[in-house]
Amino acid sequence: MVAEVEAMYADTRSETGFARMSPAVRAAMGKVERHRLVPDSQRGAAYRNHPLPIGSGQTISQPYIVALSTDLLNLKGGEAVLDVGTGSGYQAAVLAEIASRVCSIEIIPALGEAARKRLEELGYGNIEVRIGDGYQGWPEKAPFDAIVVTAAAPQVPPALVAQLKPGGRMVIPVGGSGDIQYLKLLVKRADGGYDEKRVLPVRFVPLVPGR
Repeated sequence: MVAEVEAMYADTRSETGFARMSPAVRAAMGKVERHRLVPDSQRGAAYRNHPLPIGSGQTISQPYIVALSTDLLNLKGGEAVLDVGTGSGYQAAVLAEIASRVCSIEIIPALGEAARKRLEELGYGNIEVRIGDGYQGWPEKAPFDAIVVTAAAPQVPPALVAQLKPGGRMVIPVGGSGDIQYLKLLVKRADGGYDEKRVLPVRFVPLVPGR
């Protein structure tokens, strides 16, 4: 799987600016036990470089996208990161191999509770999972050094921008379910605004809003 991800990095370098995974991300991708974060029926496909269904109409993201999103955050270690859309817990686990603290939020209770249990079994004491509305983030734990969103929003949620530290980075897929979606990198400015870069076209499940 790691070799397949590296090959995709090489193929997309002109769009992403990354010819290969950083050493920290490559180590995390090699260490996280993806087969333990997917339903039993999907275990045989756990190390293929593509998304997999995890129930409730949701998916575990393609390993390449998880690696790229993590590299785009430019983590050095010691950061507090918000993961919006826990899903299976895979993105949170990869982040937790590098960052010191990961706060992960999931709106679907069954998915969030299952991910919490699996992550605890895997020994990730630096991940906290909450059931809630990802559009609103986790204000009690803010500000964050970095934010990654693992489902597509029609536009960037203002609450997430507000919870990002100045100089912090956010990686988020933006676009409606019928539109072309783009993975975007946002860097927050000192004045509270942000600069954004369109990285590459993607296809994500929609970010479910709270009722």
